[in-house]
Amino acid sequence: MNTVPRITDAQRRARLARRHLPDPGRRASTTREVAESVLALHATDAATVYLSAAARMDSPSHECIERELYEREVLLRMTAMRCTLFVVPTALAPVMLAAVGRPNAAARMKGLLRRLEANGYGDAAWLENISRSTLEAVRERGEATTAELATAVPGLDRQLIVSPGKPYESRRSIATDLLFALAADGHLTRAGRRGGWTSNQHAWTLAPELPDIPAPLARAELVRQWLDAFGPGTVSDLKWWTGWTVTETRKAVAAVGAVEVRLDEGTGYALTEHLEAPVAAPEPSAVLLPALDPTPMGWRERGFYLDPDYAPALFDRMGNIGPTVWWDGRIVGGWAQRKDGTLAWRLLATDPGREARTSIEAEVARMTVFLGERRFTPAYRTPLERELTS
Repeated sequence: MNTVPRITDAQRRARLARRHLPDPGRRASTTREVAESVLALHATDAATVYLSAAARMDSPSHECIERELYEREVLLRMTAMRCTLFVVPTALAPVMLAAVGRPNAAARMKGLLRRLEANGYGDAAWLENISRSTLEAVRERGEATTAELATAVPGLDRQLIVSPGKPYESRRSIATDLLFALAADGHLTRAGRRGGWTSNQHAWTLAPELPDIPAPLARAELVRQWLDAFGPGTVSDLKWWTGWTVTETRKAVAAVGAVEVRLDEGTGYALTEHLEAPVAAPEPSAVLLPALDPTPMGWRERGFYLDPDYAPALFDRMGNIGPTVWWDGRIVGGWAQRKDGTLAWRLLATDPGREARTSIEAEVARMTVFLGERRFTPAYRTPLERELTS
């Protein structure tokens, strides 16, 4: 009789710590190594990419991180899971595009066409023509901002009424939706940014040609990659992380041959090789992770590393996590940068002891040196982060 393997929370934390929270002796030397260790770096908040990389690097340099972020043969900015911007290892980009990018693009284009028709601007043929004209304008210029393209391409600057008649009715240009969809579909990518390191303003350029992968194969490969970086985990975790339907998620899990395991929160899945070679717990270490870091945003069910009582202080109302302090594979507190550049932090957990405090203070000092004169405020502010900066 087969017995479903059991994986404890302690074993899961050991894997998390080894893969995501390297101690001083195992830190990465490049941004690509960091991105590969956590599968993809969240980039919705521009500052997150720099801070996520610096937290995991041995000798982080802002200039080196920035240079590598825009080397498209190494890393690629793309719209991926849940229509969110990520920095992805270029080798993984074809999988991301087929598994999540193109479905996001199709949904966005469908919505755009519906609004175009509702506003009396055009039909599917009109949308196809303006898409072609927009890509041609980018090709001619090499790179261009949304505003520059809206001026150059006739009709692209037209305003759409979104949610007409609702209290939250708004207007936005056709350019905003169309460029997002063209990027998600793999035609465009974000080029050099405009403004400081925390700015989300950027130019567009043509995306590199990527191999075409059938969507079911891409979804299975993305599940394999996720289980390697974040597993074991649940179908609920994967569905939330990818934005897929339950059916798509279950089919992808089955296709990759994942093994069913028992977790404290219920049924989970793991790769066979991880069951054959359990991970030994590393030496305890401290890490300061930024808001929207890919590690705490990697699971829907976070109980194995986060006490539910701490969530109200660390998350905003939309489920976005703020800056977190980690010790020994768990979230134990939060941190923030004050206006004068100093870093404030607070423990939410019971005092973890002198070793933990010493390690956390060392990380605070290390990140302070990395930031230097640079200042940032998370795009999505959380209760504890606001308290620490007040």
